[in-house]
Amino acid sequence: MSTAAPVVVAVVEDLMFLSRIREAARGRGVEVRAVRTVEAALEAARAGARLVVVDLDSPRVPGLDVVAALRAEPALSALPVVGFFSHVEAERGREATRAGCTTVLPRSAFVQRLDGLLGDPIR
Repeated sequence: MSTAAPVVVAVVEDLMFLSRIREAARGRGVEVRAVRTVEAALEAARAGARLVVVDLDSPRVPGLDVVAALRAEPALSALPVVGFFSHVEAERGREATRAGCTTVLPRSAFVQRLDGLLGDPIR
C-alpha cells in the first residue's frame, strides 16, 4: 500500500485561486502540483495525478490546449479534468466541455464545490 498523497495538478496562474485549491487540498491530504505550461501539465499528469484543475481564463496558459493534450494521450484520456471560468465567458465553458473537460464550472461554483471536487475523484 502506497503512503504517497494523491496528486492534483493545478494549471492555475491566479495566486488567489491556487491558494484556495491548496488550502482545500491540505484538508484532504492531497498534494497540489502547480504548473504553467501544457508540457508541465502533461508531465505532472503522467506522474500519477488523480485530477487536473484548469483555469480556462488564464491569459498565458491556454486551458483548452491543456485539455486537448490530456485527451490526446490514451493513458490520460480518462483522467478527470475540472475547468473553471468567468461566468461572463459562457462560450468558453461550452468549448471546454467539447474539448473534454469532465466538469466545467463558473468560478463562483468552483469555489463552492472545491472541497467535494478534490475528494470525489480521489476516492
